[in-house]
Amino acid sequence: MPVKWRKAWNNMDFNHVPVLYEECISNLKIKENGIYVDGTLGGGGHALGIAEHLGKDGTLIGIDRDTDAIEAAGKRLSDVSCAVKLVHDTYSNIRGVLENLGIDGINGALLDIGVSSFQLDNKGRGFSYMQDAPLDMRMNRDDEFSAYDVVNGYDKNHLAEIIKNYGEEKWASRISDFIVNKRKNGKIETTGQLVDIIKAAIPASARRDGPHPAKRTFQAIRIEVNSELEQLKHAIDEFCDILLPGGRLCIITFHSLEDRIVKESFNRRLNPCTCPKEFPVCVCGKVSDMKKVTGKPIVSGKDELNDNPRARSAKLRVIEKKRY
Repeated sequence: MPVKWRKAWNNMDFNHVPVLYEECISNLKIKENGIYVDGTLGGGGHALGIAEHLGKDGTLIGIDRDTDAIEAAGKRLSDVSCAVKLVHDTYSNIRGVLENLGIDGINGALLDIGVSSFQLDNKGRGFSYMQDAPLDMRMNRDDEFSAYDVVNGYDKNHLAEIIKNYGEEKWASRISDFIVNKRKNGKIETTGQLVDIIKAAIPASARRDGPHPAKRTFQAIRIEVNSELEQLKHAIDEFCDILLPGGRLCIITFHSLEDRIVKESFNRRLNPCTCPKEFPVCVCGKVSDMKKVTGKPIVSGKDELNDNPRARSAKLRVIEKKRY
């Protein structure tokens, strides 16, 4: 993205800096009269780029489970020439969304997985370990289940399991022990309290290097609260199925758990054969309807990393529906 655009995004109220912007727009191969979905609308950064490449006969569908995102994106997209349909839902329900809109197929889609910059920077949402706030982390504030319920309700083993599996945290068991012991003195209600517990649990020698000591635990709890990995696993095949011939699916991930799901799901679509490896020829008859676009994932360049440090872990993978 040109420097002037990056500065403009940074000055906008929603504070949403679209990651790998140029790479996403380029890889979508946008047709002026096509139908495109931004399944993780956020502040509308990527969505605006898509909309500006569409003509008056084109359609942009924006989906987000955060009503604040829907409102902000609606303002940002108010002057585009294409049709805009904003939907408060989860991207994994893409079939239901399209059915309600009377649409059978789409020409392309983008998913930018994980928490948005706005959600991280909005103190009251409880996503950040850098600001003290109520334990929340709900992407959809209509949901009842929150980080408070995880931290105060899960038993020691369950806590350790999600922190280890979703945060890839080596100190998961110790952190879980400290959380459960602290609960004996009263409920843990704020992110600041949780950060202090995590810091106490991780030995000082292990805290000197690497990321913030609470990063992995916060990631794990957020993923659990919002069922993020389950949503992603379900959505990939759904989006591949509803792509029209030549349509592309672009997915941006930010950590290894997400990227592994995307990589493995794409590979299954590209190689659907279920025959045993020792069979000399395929007898199951399953043939791929998809085409690989990216081998290794696309990552941010030096200029983007200088302007947006949060892009450092972003990876973009792209797959295309075959033309017949």
